[in-house]
Amino acid sequence: MAVPLIQQLRVGSYILRQRLKGIERYPLVLMLEPLFRCNLACPGCGKIDYEEEILNRRLSLKECLAAVDECGAPIVSIPGGEPLLHREMPEIVKAIVGRKKFVYLCTNALLLEKKLDQFEPSPFLTFSVHLDGLEKHHDHAVAQEGVFKRAVSAIRKAKEMGFRVNVNCTLFDQMTSDEIVEFFDFACNDLGVEGITVSPGYAYERAPDQEHFLNREKTKLLFRDVFRKGKDRQWRFSQSSLFLDYLAGNQSYHCTPWGNPTRNVFGWQRPCYLLGEGYANSFKELMEDTEWAKYGTGNYEKCADCMVHCGYEPTAVMDTVAHPLKALKVALVGVNTEKPMAPEISLENQRPADFIFDEVVAERLEVEAERSDAA
Repeated sequence: MAVPLIQQLRVGSYILRQRLKGIERYPLVLMLEPLFRCNLACPGCGKIDYEEEILNRRLSLKECLAAVDECGAPIVSIPGGEPLLHREMPEIVKAIVGRKKFVYLCTNALLLEKKLDQFEPSPFLTFSVHLDGLEKHHDHAVAQEGVFKRAVSAIRKAKEMGFRVNVNCTLFDQMTSDEIVEFFDFACNDLGVEGITVSPGYAYERAPDQEHFLNREKTKLLFRDVFRKGKDRQWRFSQSSLFLDYLAGNQSYHCTPWGNPTRNVFGWQRPCYLLGEGYANSFKELMEDTEWAKYGTGNYEKCADCMVHCGYEPTAVMDTVAHPLKALKVALVGVNTEKPMAPEISLENQRPADFIFDEVVAERLEVEAERSDAA
């Protein structure tokens, strides 16, 4: 099973509790980003474009656990950067698992095989290994030869040791639908991973490669073609059936940016993991003071083509809880690839993009410097 039953039950009961309390906005997954430093420089990544001073920063074990407790989400995803570069990562993971939170440690797996002995297998821990296709496509995506083979070796070793492993695949326009089908077959049948987390790439404004991001129409057509060709192949996805249905154009979802709040070395990032347009000093401040209506497809130019799982999976999960029979039908019958697509969100009234990355970073550094002087 791609998502353990215990995780489905705990997340489902968590959502029901929030609904019974009348809470409108609540987190499902904490995106805990303890560092920006990475040992790869992928041309489609917009997460590592910082000065050395910032790349050398780390959230401490204490800061990580404070964020987990403050947020309260049942799932903690640990991206980066490359989390395994963090010396305290084994202690961080152990402490979060000890809180009975489900941890997805996202890694390019270059360091995974030699660090596996520092972790313990648990139904609460999943290594989410980034693979963007088979060898030719993945090594091209990460701009380094040999990475695919090392990642595959690490996955096989982790599986042998009893760890849960899934594959995190970001799709640009680098593969045809036939090549994606071949990759999904390899991941599920050869590697035997628990599941695949798949998402179209987000067009980071500072990513070196701006030519290969998919727009919404191309995304929907691509996923329809993939699911059409993959019918009855028994692929396992670490995602809700309704999110997959959404990717194929069958749901008119708005994103839920507060569903996956981000805590990184600057604080709580506004408004989401993909967009850094300000920071809050606490989770409470993030939830209460962020102008959520300013963001999302139809509201903001930078969000126009976004269909990424960290924004739309929470929407799909909440829809699953609200309409379980609809989700069950898709899970049992599969994604419909032939019916007319759901209406698209109008972009007519979206506000223009603000290019304020440098300004936001400079402002945060100034705030931190003032605090340091005051202390």
